[in-house]
Amino acid sequence: MEEVDNIIIVTLRQVGCVVEDSFKSLVDFSSELIVEGCVRCLKLINNDVDLPLKLPESMSVRFRIGTALAQACKDVGYEREIGYQTFLYSNVESVRRLFMFLIERLPRDGGEAADEPTGFAILLSRSISTEVGRQMKLPWTPAFCRHRGQAVDSSNKQWHWEGAAGRHNFHATPLLAPSGLCDLETTITKDVRAFFSQQLKVASRQPHRKWDVSPSLMETDAVKHTAMQEWETEWNELGLRSGLSQQDYRQRKANQRHKSLATHMRTAMQHSSTATRFADLSELLDSFAAKGGYQQDKGTRFTHAKELQFTQASETATVEEIHVESAEDIGKRREDELEALTGKLEQINAELDRMETDIKRYTTNTGRISEMATALHRKNTEKEDECKIKKKAIEMLPDAEGNILKLQEIVEASAQRVVALAQQWEQRRQALITKYRELKVTNASKMTDTKRMLEEIKILREKITDATKDVRSKEELHKQLVLEHERLTQDISRSSYTRRIMEIVNNITKQKSEIGKVLADTRLLQKEINTLTGQLDRTYTATDELIFKDAKRDEMCRSAYKMLASLHEHFSELVKSVEDTGATLREIRELEDQIENEKKKSVAENLEKISKDHEDIRQENKELSARLKAK
Repeated sequence: MEEVDNIIIVTLRQVGCVVEDSFKSLVDFSSELIVEGCVRCLKLINNDVDLPLKLPESMSVRFRIGTALAQACKDVGYEREIGYQTFLYSNVESVRRLFMFLIERLPRDGGEAADEPTGFAILLSRSISTEVGRQMKLPWTPAFCRHRGQAVDSSNKQWHWEGAAGRHNFHATPLLAPSGLCDLETTITKDVRAFFSQQLKVASRQPHRKWDVSPSLMETDAVKHTAMQEWETEWNELGLRSGLSQQDYRQRKANQRHKSLATHMRTAMQHSSTATRFADLSELLDSFAAKGGYQQDKGTRFTHAKELQFTQASETATVEEIHVESAEDIGKRREDELEALTGKLEQINAELDRMETDIKRYTTNTGRISEMATALHRKNTEKEDECKIKKKAIEMLPDAEGNILKLQEIVEASAQRVVALAQQWEQRRQALITKYRELKVTNASKMTDTKRMLEEIKILREKITDATKDVRSKEELHKQLVLEHERLTQDISRSSYTRRIMEIVNNITKQKSEIGKVLADTRLLQKEINTLTGQLDRTYTATDELIFKDAKRDEMCRSAYKMLASLHEHFSELVKSVEDTGATLREIRELEDQIENEKKKSVAENLEKISKDHEDIRQENKELSARLKAK
């Protein structure tokens, strides 16, 4: 804070305060000097401020001046807590914040009070006000002297907009840009490269109208930006959970889309009774026209005009010789043609409605008949199976005793085979259960690691998003400061400020590097703790399962299992105690910092000053009472 205090001291000397050379920081400032500096800064910011530069001897007047000075600071925009105690019983940190605020609000241009911009909105408002004021001073230009709403200023020979004749609607057209040229993995054919290099126009020449270039560029950029944001959101929510790479996830999504589209089209073709009758849309329209009495040979005025474009030059010359019809005949002929076309259109619509009704009825009947056929087929199959069984039983009736003995032998052989298979399965089952448990433990550990990695990836993406927003805000702030720097007048004494700022930047860089080292060590320790914790959990799980298997049969294993559980519990309590101890130590350090901050506020000195001022006020009250009694 020494550099900040030095800048504040230099600035106060420039505004007219008498600051001794021995003062190196704000700790050496007295209440009188603080009040004088604040009043001088407020008078430069607002000329209407009428406050004394010096504090009087009377304590009651001092309190009134302190209260008025605090209110004046609030009027110019100071939002922190402030009162008479800020000036009479000063705290170094509060005084430093107040002086920094007032110095930032000092005027920059010729003593005129000008607030520093606090954001892009204020900069935009200021630039709009400046441009409106400049245009208000320009002379009015007649409409016949303006070209598409632009008029020339004779003073500086510059064009400017005047009126609304040159304005256009926001109309965007699709723009085509080369793609895949920078990607080495993408294969581009020679024809596509030739199209990009020879046939494709630049973006400014693709729209038909030149005033559509800017809307088209903005619309294309907005579409790309929106698509990128949607893809990032989908990848963070669904893509990471799938465990696939971005290319595989895109491929799977495209395959699902194609399958869904193919299924819908196949279903529509199956349920449509007209799919086999009409090969394409033209045949469908021809059939509708034939049923509705519509003859395409007659055509409309539009078709005649289209056909006339391809006639020979001789026919064109012959048409020119035809007398021009009157406007009334042309209008009447158009009305007759419109009425005829309207009637034909109504007939076609009625035919379409009738055909749609027939299609729905046929579709319903087809579904019902298909269900009935399926039910009959199922019943027929069941009857055939019953018939085969009864037929075999009838064939076996002549030699019933021999067939019964054969069936008993088959049943006994089947029972022995089932017993043998059960014994084999029991032998195989033990090995499969052991392998299943091992795979379950391995899968659990892999799932834990996968979830942890997904959480880390999500956290990293959130940090990247926050960092990107921070960078954008800092870029806006940088542009704002650059504009303000260009507007300010250059001063020779800024070299000292520059040198101090560079020193502050170097100190911040060193502190940042140290903080980075500490953060890296912290991340390394946290990573080791997470690794050891996961290893401990997996070890405990495996040991628990191994001992639990033998605990049912062996007494020693049972006692070992109990001791293992007790040991795990005691170590968990020990780890928790260590964590609680660390939290307690952090709280102790925070309390010590708070104690140091309270000591810096000089509470004891301020209390002595308040006691002394209280005694002075009591003495003044006694003197005033004595004067009143004397009168």
